[in-house]
This record gives sequence, C-alpha cells and structure tokens, in this order.
Amino acid sequence: MEDIVIIGAGVVGCSIARELSRYDLKITVVEKEEDVACGTSKANSAIIHAGFDAAPGTWKAKLNVKGNKLFPALCEELDVPFVMNGSLVVAVSEEEEKALEELLERGRINGVEHLRIIGKDELHDLEPNLSPNARAALDAPTGGLVCPYELTIALAENANQNGVKFWLNAPVVDIEVLEDKSFLVKTPKGTIQAKYIVNAAGLFADEISKMAGAEEYTITPRKGEYLIFDKQFGNLVKKAIFPTPTKISKGILVCPTVDGNVFIGPNSNNIEDKYDTSVGNPGIEEIIAGGRKLVPNLPLKNVITSFAGLRAVSNTNDFIIEASKKVKGFINVGGIQSPGLTSAPAIALMVKDILQEEGLSLKEKSNFIPHRPKKVRFRELDNEERSRLIKENPAYGHVICRCETVTEAEIVDAIRRPVGARSIDAVKRRTRAGMGRCQGGFCSPRVLEILQRELGIDPLEVTKKGPGSNVLVGRIKEFLQDEGGDNNDK
Repeated sequence: MEDIVIIGAGVVGCSIARELSRYDLKITVVEKEEDVACGTSKANSAIIHAGFDAAPGTWKAKLNVKGNKLFPALCEELDVPFVMNGSLVVAVSEEEEKALEELLERGRINGVEHLRIIGKDELHDLEPNLSPNARAALDAPTGGLVCPYELTIALAENANQNGVKFWLNAPVVDIEVLEDKSFLVKTPKGTIQAKYIVNAAGLFADEISKMAGAEEYTITPRKGEYLIFDKQFGNLVKKAIFPTPTKISKGILVCPTVDGNVFIGPNSNNIEDKYDTSVGNPGIEEIIAGGRKLVPNLPLKNVITSFAGLRAVSNTNDFIIEASKKVKGFINVGGIQSPGLTSAPAIALMVKDILQEEGLSLKEKSNFIPHRPKKVRFRELDNEERSRLIKENPAYGHVICRCETVTEAEIVDAIRRPVGARSIDAVKRRTRAGMGRCQGGFCSPRVLEILQRELGIDPLEVTKKGPGSNVLVGRIKEFLQDEGGDNNDK
C-alpha cells in the first residue's frame, strides 16, 4: 500500500511530490498525460509574481509572497534557470495612475518588499520601447522569470531520485473508499491502494473531488492565447510589462522569457471545453491590440509560434487547499490559477502540514538528495567548454537542432534521465529542440530517430505527444504495394 497518491503531475503536483520525498513515505504520482507538465504548467506566462495583485487575506496573496521568496534557493538546488528581472505595471491615464496607488498599498499589506511608483522619465529610461502614452508604473523588483515546464520536470526528476514513482498515461477512472478508510485509485494501467490522496488534477480537480465523494466545486477553464517572437528581438523589453489589471485578468502583457524570447499575451476568456487549446484569429487580434498599447512597434513579422493555455478557475476565485470534511484522508488542491506557479513551493509546504494534521507520520530521510544531476546546456557554453565536452563524448559535436544549438548528447540525456522523455514534445520541453525559428522543421526527424534508437522501438511507434499522435503512419514500400505492387514490376 502507498502512503500517498498524488493525482496530477503539473507544477503543483510535482512540487508536492518533491517536498514529501524528503520523508520516509511511499508515494506515487498518477498523471493522465504521457509526460509531466502537459496541462497549464506547459502553457502560461512563466512569471514569478511579486505578490501585489491578489486581494489581501486570500490564499493567493499569502502563498504568492511566500512562494516568491522560496524560488531562488529552489531553482539553485534543481539547476533551473531563474532570473529576478522585476516587473512593471504601466499606467496610460490619470485614472490608471490612481489604480497604481491602490496596487502599491495592496502589495504592502501582502508583504511585498521594495515596491515603488516611478514617473514617466525613469520609466522610459528603463524601457525605451514603451508607448509614449506610458506615464507612470508600479515597479516590483522582486518579480522574476522561470521556465514552468523545465521547473516541473526538475521537480519530478528530483522526486523520482528520492523514491517517488510516476504513473504516466494513467487517467484516474474511479476512486473507491474502503472500510479501513484507505483508497483504491483505479486507472487503465492498474489500481493503487493508498492511505491518502492529494488531488492536484488542475482543470479536472473538481471531477476528481466528486469522484471520491468529497466536496463539490466547479473549475472553469479560462483560455489565454500568446504569440512568441524570434530571439533576435529578445531585448524588446527587459522586465515583465503589465497593463493596469482588471477584475478577471492581469491583462495582456509584453514580457521576456528566461530563454531569451519575448511574448505578448494572454487574453482571458472563460470557455467550457477543458481540452480546447486552439488559437484563433480573434484571439490573435486581441492580444496584438493589447500588446501595442504597451509597446507600439511589435515585430509582428517575426512571430515564430502561437499557443494557448487554460487556467483552472474555481467558483471561489481563490485556491482551494484543504482536507476534505466528508472523506478522511482526501486533500483538495484545486483552482490553482495565477499566481499558482509562484505559489507552488509554498503550496507544497502547506499540503505537507495538512497531511500531518490529518494523521500522516513524517520521518525525515537521512539520505534525501536535494539536488538533481546538472544538465549540460551546450548553447550556453564557450568554445573551450564545448571542445572539452566533444572530446569526452563525440555526440556533443552532433548538433540536432540548429536554431537552439541542441546536441545529440543532450537529447540522449533527456531520454535517459529520471522520468525521461518518451515523445518528440517531451524532448522539446527538456532540451528546446524544436523551439526555435523553424519550429522543428529541421530537427524533428532526427529527434525521432534518436527516440526510436534509445527506446528500442519501431519508428512507427514514436509519437509527438503520446498515444494517438504517432508521427509516421506507415512505410512507403507498403503504400506502394497496397496500390498495386512494387513499381519495379510495372
């Protein structure tokens, strides 16, 4: 029997798994997709928020500020790129300037440090590409950037190093509560018995809670669409540039990424379909218009891709983090919309405390491993370091992705690491192969070959993103034979 089953392998579920892996516990993470970070955790703004936006007293406010302070040490331990570049909330009218004062006061109540309002001259010195209508801004220097899927992968790898098991491609289809108050968590891959369940199922947390007979609440998907620019425009802005927020959204922003791109987005539209991550022309027009209010001269001819993410919005409009009063041992962690990424390490600590209050015995491991094995990021190395690596392993001399300078050795490592890549998209999230200007047009066939070789599978079994997304549909010779025989016989 497992001590804990965590349902959901997003950034919150993996943060909880990693935190609990410090203790002498049997833990399994169950995830319906083929990899970790396949939901909201792979498609969001990647910002570590300072914490001035959430209403004082809410879990969003409390956990945002606490989580923000945990990030530098966490990313150092897990070898995850993190930069505290700060953020600006820009006012373009007198009314919006008054709103900045309200945000400043809210931030101070929440405990955000070093907030200040800056005037037009200083603002344009900091960000010369801003609209001339920008007249003031709230400066939040403790805001930062991280890669959300790389963080999630790092958390999963380290949790796995410390004994946590991961069941992928394993959607939960039923939860049975037994007479001894333990649970049977049923999936197509098998059934797991556990003493406790942590429900971190993102958009589907409401359905999992209902399945277990716990409290009922509603999760509404809120779609946000984005456009990403080529890296040659990575200096368009230095900080995360926000408009003055509305009641439902922080607004359409212009923001750098930790990997050197700049994006605009997201918009904010409630939808019904929890699987709808399509991007449409109306959404693109909306985010372009919003982005131009902040930075008029957007390099729209150099957009390299678009994407959409879904936020999990609860009917309480706050995080739902609590032990069920109806089902002993069932912990809900739902409605984790923004600032969920920032709050994730603090949420993990809170869930640990809730589990202990529910009766879970926590005995610290003497052999806990706090660091994951360091990754080689070939594109960031100087020529001397590159030459040394190539001498040690010639596969570092074979560049697979030219846009992002990703080598064969890095892709092999991504496949072989704990909770390793099993699809082209999983390789992409771990190495950035396919994330450059050509969006995988050059490197995808080569990544497929490496996956086939390393996993020992038929090329026809390689998928883009798990079951049902096979890249190849057959062999040319077989198609020719189906059409009437070998051409050499004609």
